Amino acid sequence: MSYSIGILVGSLRKDSFSKKIALAISKKLPEDFEGKLIDISRLALFNQDLEAEPPQEWLDFREEVKSSDGVLFVTPEYNRSIPAVLKNALDVASRPYGQGAWQGKPGAIASSSPGKIGGFGASQHLRQAAVCVGLEVMGSPEFYLGGVHEILDGNGDVSGAY
Repeated sequence: MSYSIGILVGSLRKDSFSKKIALAISKKLPEDFEGKLIDISRLALFNQDLEAEPPQEWLDFREEVKSSDGVLFVTPEYNRSIPAVLKNALDVASRPYGQGAWQGKPGAIASSSPGKIGGFGASQHLRQAAVCVGLEVMGSPEFYLGGVHEILDGNGDVSGAY
């Protein structure tokens, strides 16, 4: 049996550290796990007025989340919290109320930053919101990667020095 892990990256920057870390993690998954990046960059901002006729990208995104056996969030820290694009993704897939795509879905969080505390604030804010929408977020192991800019080589791979 093979397991599909949806990977949501909280940074939209083309060469983001979070995306590079997400790809490095996906390469290290066991053979029976497949990591699949789920694009959140084109999601319209959540607006409850749109729920009667949700945009197609919301419906497609919800299906991608539902079809994943679990999810991994890889996020940078912006001002001690998560990027707005990641919070928007949580909100979009949490609807319709009581039937959200996150309900009972296993989840994990990896955070990083150039600073020494590795995105701890972002991870904690994300955990708080994720649990609220029904994700079953792993309590451990915890993943806070400080000094992210120092451990990636020119190809975006984790250097052997780490």
